[in-house]
Amino acid sequence: MWALVINPVSGQGRGSTVGTYVAGYLNQKKLQFTIVTGNSSIALSDHLKTFVAKNPDCHGVIAVGGDGLLHIVLQVVVPAQIPFTVIPAGTGNDFVRTLGWSLDQIDDQLDRVTSAAPVSIDLGLVDGEWFGAILSTGFDSIVNEKANTMRFPKGPMKYNVAIAIELPRFKPRHYEITLDDRIISTEAMLIAVANGRSYGGGMLVCPNASVRDGLFDVMVLHPISKVEFVKVFPRVFAGTHISHPAVEIVRSRSVRIESKAIAYSDGERIGQLPVSVECIPNAVETWVA
Repeated sequence: MWALVINPVSGQGRGSTVGTYVAGYLNQKKLQFTIVTGNSSIALSDHLKTFVAKNPDCHGVIAVGGDGLLHIVLQVVVPAQIPFTVIPAGTGNDFVRTLGWSLDQIDDQLDRVTSAAPVSIDLGLVDGEWFGAILSTGFDSIVNEKANTMRFPKGPMKYNVAIAIELPRFKPRHYEITLDDRIISTEAMLIAVANGRSYGGGMLVCPNASVRDGLFDVMVLHPISKVEFVKVFPRVFAGTHISHPAVEIVRSRSVRIESKAIAYSDGERIGQLPVSVECIPNAVETWVA
């Protein structure tokens, strides 16, 4: 028995469309599954917990949605030690990218999931919450905060508008970053603690990060002018920003960040700093490309 978890509002309704397609695929393969959904994140989480409790030997969880759904699913499958996969139907789909899956070849991913054994990957743990890709604080979190209050425009454009609003008034903040072997005390514009490679819909903030090495890549963007920021920002989509002299990347299994700022992980609000983050090796099983 599989759990097919569907967020119908992911990607402006794409979750429902893709979820119907995945259900058809499973039916065609004559695989048993139960659809799990909900009209809120709390309801969906509760329904998945109920399914797992009743089916402790289920084959796995197939989640159709984006990184927000990933965040919900992780909190359930990791304690239960049930393998899972995410079929891309959200706005960013960065965890799917991290695992190497194409966003437009769903059949290839489903073929692997339903025929091959999963492998273990690392996850991040921040103050008791699991995350798959990236925890961040600084300018991008401020943009997230702004975007979450905006009703228009919809989709990824909302974040571009939020950037345009927030950048002119943004100021770097002071951070204390405690790593395994050192403390970094610095002004910074952005800090990303990366288990995965990308966030924000394909921004390769830490292009060399791996979900199977037991370590975070920690990217610190030291202060630069706003003009320079606008020039450098597009390079993040190719990962070439890491050669800029204001970008510092270090590696650590544990990270504590202190400042008057807010943190997000996998696009979900974690809350005010300080936060303590740990990379947990082999935390869960999934399928990689």
